[in-house]
Amino acid sequence: MKVRPLHDRVLIKRIEEQETIRGGIIIPDTAKEKPQEGEVVAVGTGKRLEDGKVVPLEVKEGDRVLFGKYSGTEIKVDDNEYLILREDEILGILATAGKAAGKK
Repeated sequence: MKVRPLHDRVLIKRIEEQETIRGGIIIPDTAKEKPQEGEVVAVGTGKRLEDGKVVPLEVKEGDRVLFGKYSGTEIKVDDNEYLILREDEILGILATAGKAAGKK
């Protein structure tokens, strides 16, 4: 099954953090916080303005984004967990180190 968000909504798959930290301590799943970073899986067509025009979204499929801890709605599709949220709930788009340093 495939999900296509409507209007200004975005479908995100959370990116799980590593299970161990520097000292080799393993953190159990019950003690972990949900990650606030994810990858955009699908985007809607855009936000409709009052005059009827549609403004395309800034995020696109494949972008890594940061979002608020309690934002969006969690859904489960084919045993995969996703998050649907509006584009204005996205805090920022993460750039890769190569792009940030000016490399191509």
